[in-house]
Amino acid sequence: MASALMVESSAPVDDSKDVALAASGDRRAFERLYHLHVSRVFTLCTRMCGSRIRGEELTQDVFVRSWEKLPQFRGEAAFSTWIHRIAVNIVLTDRKQEGRDRMRLVDDDIETGGSGFGVTPAFSPGYGDRMDLSAAIAGLPPGARQIFVLHDVEGYKHEEIAKLCGITSGGSKAQLHRARMLLREALSR
Repeated sequence: MASALMVESSAPVDDSKDVALAASGDRRAFERLYHLHVSRVFTLCTRMCGSRIRGEELTQDVFVRSWEKLPQFRGEAAFSTWIHRIAVNIVLTDRKQEGRDRMRLVDDDIETGGSGFGVTPAFSPGYGDRMDLSAAIAGLPPGARQIFVLHDVEGYKHEEIAKLCGITSGGSKAQLHRARMLLREALSR
């Protein structure tokens, strides 16, 4: 099974026929595309958001969005590239929304004199010496994790990350450096 997964993820697949059928409304063709790409999309979403559960939700959002936008797909890039970009955009949009929601909670908490529970998410790994890299990545602050995944895992360049995230390439480099230092610290415990 592992070798089948490796072949699936590394071998180029001509899915253009299914893409054309799905774009014209063929649900079976879209289902085949879903099964072909869901693992990669889920992995990307989970790594970028740091939560398996949230990664599942975002993966679902990616496929809903791709179904809606598929008639606009021009075929200038591979479908896998197109859906990868949709996934990155959805995760980044989710992160921005999460930040806005957090700010609203802080504002509401200040107005009501609340205790601030749930405002500052504290990561407490609790894994002791057995912490692995995935857990260490999940424990990074959201901004640093996002840049780390985009650069070191997905292979984006700083200029591309800057454009995607609405930051400067220098900011991307700084976040990546921060992420690497935090990972080094977390893994040396």
